Amino acid sequence: MSPRTTTHADSFTWANKSDAQLLDLRLCELGLVLDGCDELSRDIARLYQELVRRGITRFRPHCWLSSEWFSPDGVPGIAIPFYLAHPRLMKLEKSQMLAVEGGPQRQRMRILRHETGHAICSAYRLHRRKRFRELFGSVTDPYPETYKPQPASRDYVTHLDAWYAQAHPAEDFAETFAIWLMPGNKWRRTYAGWPALRKLEYIHELMAEVADVPPPIRSRRKIEPLSSIKTTLRKHYHRKRWFYADNFPDFYDRDLRRIFSDDPTYRLRPTAASFLRKVRPELRNAVAKWTDTHAYTIDQVLRDMIDRCKELGLRLAVPEAQARREAMLMVTVQTMNFIHAGHHPMAL
Repeated sequence: MSPRTTTHADSFTWANKSDAQLLDLRLCELGLVLDGCDELSRDIARLYQELVRRGITRFRPHCWLSSEWFSPDGVPGIAIPFYLAHPRLMKLEKSQMLAVEGGPQRQRMRILRHETGHAICSAYRLHRRKRFRELFGSVTDPYPETYKPQPASRDYVTHLDAWYAQAHPAEDFAETFAIWLMPGNKWRRTYAGWPALRKLEYIHELMAEVADVPPPIRSRRKIEPLSSIKTTLRKHYHRKRWFYADNFPDFYDRDLRRIFSDDPTYRLRPTAASFLRKVRPELRNAVAKWTDTHAYTIDQVLRDMIDRCKELGLRLAVPEAQARREAMLMVTVQTMNFIHAGHHPMAL
């Protein structure tokens, strides 16, 4: 079920505007409030129930709407992206970014648990503990612009996309906490024999220690609330698309020529560009899923491929079924090469 606001939601005049008209609005002009979204409110209540079931009775992260997902340093709360508060804005997010992060309820809860890990770390100043630093490292280390994940590593849990626990010590803790908090998760069995299990056991002990203790940091500050953001939606999405495009590397001509050809023999075959346009959604979604890379990044790669095929005058040189398989493999391999080269972007 998509997040749905209460009865007043349909009274927003911008809900019937075109994408072009919506993009001219400033985020603060949307007039959204978290209390007006039934679905998000239920998810937050579900999160609180999960904390109680884990014995954590004195901590509840406060939540607010902002531009993106984040939990500010030193503030035990969670910012939730504005687009999840209204179906029209989720549709706009999909058209601009080709994916809606946190749109599916299951994914939304995963992100909420992750951000709760950051929030509880701030609330109890857990990062100051010696054992914390021994297991996770120092959260004061600078965040890298990109990181080089090791998909086969057993030193980290796997929870959100892109092996995000490997990005930074703070993300390692938040991801490990999220795994520990998830209802029905048999983490001892799943991570048996993994070095990451030590981190999970530590969090299990740590949460038992703070469960009934009031947190020393109780700030209810809301950093960058939606009502304060004067950026237009157009500028917001321009910045977001630029971030995920991330200077993805060019494809080698020889890779394209394994599937397509400019030989006159194939002059009656469909052009490579038209073929790739046809299979673009399938390739984009599948490769994004398999590589844990944002769909917009993959789409930029496909766009570059299509442009290069036009420049080279390439046409389909193999049966379509074979071309589909080989194109998917080519994009997947190039994406993984890019990630392993250390160019996986940090989240905004």
